[in-house]
Amino acid sequence: MSQPRPIFRQMDSRRLALLCRELADNKKAEDIVILDVRELSSVTDYFVIASGTSEPHLRAIVDEVTDKLREQHQVRPKAIDGTLQTAWVVLDYFDVIVHIMRGDVRERYDLETLWGDAPRVKARRKSKESSKSQTPSSKEIPHSKPRATP
Repeated sequence: MSQPRPIFRQMDSRRLALLCRELADNKKAEDIVILDVRELSSVTDYFVIASGTSEPHLRAIVDEVTDKLREQHQVRPKAIDGTLQTAWVVLDYFDVIVHIMRGDVRERYDLETLWGDAPRVKARRKSKESSKSQTPSSKEIPHSKPRATP
């Protein structure tokens, strides 16, 4: 007899938070911040907070995060709260909660100040694939000599 397959695939919460930031950035979300609330909250590990400029922009960000996580990682939110009309949508991935809101709503509720004791998570480095397309700096090339500036 086979074991039933879990509905939700497990993913490290930090990795999920970073992936949510990357997906929001794909749709040009603004001021994307990840707060590490593990030491401050028993409810979740990370908040990802991102802003959109309009209802269609918010929709694009929400769709990018939910669709790509579902299609590429088989991860679905446990709950979705808020609406595009209220200009604040919350995607609850249990260990990561994603807040996507219009700038004026974000300013009003000011989650970054409310959770001001939470450290911010820095962006991870670009993958090797994406860095291949960019010109590397002299720091990234082993045994290279610095170039003289004219």
